[in-house]
Amino acid sequence: MPEFLSKKRIAFFLPALHGGGAEKVAINLLKGMLQYDVSLDLVLASKEGPYLEQVPSQVKIIDLEAGRVIKAIAPLSGYLRQTKPDALLSHMNHANAIAVMAKQLASTNTRLVLVEHDTLSVARSKLLRAKLVPLFMKWLYPSADAIVGVSQGVTDDLGKYLGIVPYKLHTIYNPVVDEELIDKAKATLDHPWFQNQAIPVFLAVGRLTLQKDFSTLIKAFAILRQTQQARLLILGEGEARQELEALMQELKIIEDVSLPGFVDNPYPYMSKATAFVLSSRWEGLPTVLIEAMACGCPVISTNCPSGPQEILAAGKYGFLVPVGDVNALATAMLKVLSNPTKQELLIQRSQDFSLQQAVPKYLNLLGY
Repeated sequence: MPEFLSKKRIAFFLPALHGGGAEKVAINLLKGMLQYDVSLDLVLASKEGPYLEQVPSQVKIIDLEAGRVIKAIAPLSGYLRQTKPDALLSHMNHANAIAVMAKQLASTNTRLVLVEHDTLSVARSKLLRAKLVPLFMKWLYPSADAIVGVSQGVTDDLGKYLGIVPYKLHTIYNPVVDEELIDKAKATLDHPWFQNQAIPVFLAVGRLTLQKDFSTLIKAFAILRQTQQARLLILGEGEARQELEALMQELKIIEDVSLPGFVDNPYPYMSKATAFVLSSRWEGLPTVLIEAMACGCPVISTNCPSGPQEILAAGKYGFLVPVGDVNALATAMLKVLSNPTKQELLIQRSQDFSLQQAVPKYLNLLGY
């Protein structure tokens, strides 16, 4: 049978490939699906971002050249009419709303599955865009064939705030851990702070944004630094950089905190850091927390909605602290130095968030 008749074509839709957790999840899913007999398209509103280099060569990239994702409705609709993929998997709520409209405009039989990475009820109260998007979500999401929440907290939240019928809602943990991650963690790390193991190094990874709340982490580190020699490394880039640098200056810890920007391979840092800290105000299922555990790094996390409570099994696999609580975070950072979780336990738990677990569940939803 000819290939075009035998292979199912699955398309992914994202705004772009900037360095975020949702984009990383999409790339991992693409890699995992390559093991199956499917053709894969990656449709981007705008072909840009550091993760482009990580897209497997077997995946066909379609650049809609739309710039902002809201301008992608017509070109995405055109793609669906022309290519007629068997299924479209869309990530991130603003892109998901566009995907629903594009499919309605195209009038194709493409099966549409939306992936929700954020806890809507929290995110919508923080950002102007996020206050408008839920209105469209409530109107458009019911038209999708299935909706995936990346944690049970996200799924429950979607059902409650959007009124989605239960049979359309599914929870699939993100495919975070694979052999490539483990191999990348073994790369040589030429950073002066890791040469002297006598001084603990705390690590955080994420965009420098309000959501990640690195200001609380920096304040907590300043408290720790009063009694304990230590260093803090935050990998990521974003609009809060100047504000965070000013805070470091004000707290007089500029020599012990570093913001080197986005790093393509954070895993050697995770494997060598004393502890990993997630200080977020809200999440969906924080990828970096699982990645750190897979690298055997002890973890501390805010008990934010949603994900950390599930990942850490209510504190069994790491420290959980209240969101925005500077003193509680500083105390946990001190405690982890004398009472780190065993590496074997962390690595074992991380396997619950592997490609092998997630990919078959997604393919089933996509009609494979």
